[in-house]
Amino acid sequence: MKRVSEIMTLAPIVAEVPGTRNEAINVMVRNDLTGLPVIRGSDGRLVGVVSRKDIFNNFEEDQLSLIMKKDPVSVSTETTVREAAEIFYRERFHRLPVTEDGKLVGIITPTDLLDDVRALKSKITAEEVIKITCVTAWEHEPLSYTIPAMRLSDVPAMPVLDSVGNLTGIITDRDLFSDQAGDPEAMQILGIEDTTLAGYRNVLPLFYTATDKYLNEDKEVSDFMIKDPITVYKKTSISEVARLMKLHDFGQIPVRGSKDELVGMVYDVDILIALIGNSNE
Repeated sequence: MKRVSEIMTLAPIVAEVPGTRNEAINVMVRNDLTGLPVIRGSDGRLVGVVSRKDIFNNFEEDQLSLIMKKDPVSVSTETTVREAAEIFYRERFHRLPVTEDGKLVGIITPTDLLDDVRALKSKITAEEVIKITCVTAWEHEPLSYTIPAMRLSDVPAMPVLDSVGNLTGIITDRDLFSDQAGDPEAMQILGIEDTTLAGYRNVLPLFYTATDKYLNEDKEVSDFMIKDPITVYKKTSISEVARLMKLHDFGQIPVRGSKDELVGMVYDVDILIALIGNSNE
C-alpha cells in the first residue's frame, strides 16, 4: 500500500515564528505558493499552517503566531495515501504537513494524489462527488458585488453565467485585479518590493478584499473571467477529471449536464473519494 513518503515534497518551504504577516506573504510570493507550514525557528518543530486566506482574514494582525492555524493536523511518512485522502476529503484541507517526532519533513497536497485517482480508472462520475453548493456570478455583475459574495460564500472560484443561464466563463481569486497587479501602494503595504515576482498576483486579489480597497468600480465580471472554460460532463469519470486537473493545474472544474447546463463545480478534494473506497492500491 502506497505511503505518504512516496509522494510528499521533501524539505518544504516554510514560514517561521517568531515572524510577521509580511514575511509570510513574501515567502509565498517568492515561491508562488498559497500556503505554508509554520515551524518554530529555535528547533524546527511544526507549530502551525498559514494560508494567504488566513492572512487576509486577519489582515489587521501583524504577528504570524496570531494568524496561523495552530496545532495543525499532520501525518507521518508511514501514513497511507488512502488515510491522507480521507483527511483531505473530510476536512477540505489543501496542504498536509508530514512530521517525524514533531519536526517537519515534508508536505503533501491534493495535487500529489491526482495521479493515483487517474490510475484507478474509477467509474464514479463527476456529478456523484459534488459536495459544495455552486455559487455563480453573472457576467455583467460589478466586481464590487462579486468579491464580497466570493468571500462570504467561502469559494475560490465562481462559474459565470449569461442573462439566460448559459455558462460563459469562470472567475477565480487569481483572475481578479490582474491589471492592477503593479499597484505600488498595495505592494508597499504587503511588504513586497519586487513586483516582477510571479506569485504576487496570487495575493493581491485577497488584499483588495481584506482592505476594502476597490480600484475598479467600473469593471464587471466579464472583464476578468476566463472565457469558455474547460468543463466536464456530469457523467465524466473522476479519473478523467483528475487527468484534466493535473494537466491544467486546476483546483476545480465546472460540471455540465446533458443539455450543457451548469450543474455544479467539482473540486480536487472531492474526487479523492476514489482513493478512500479503494482497498487494493
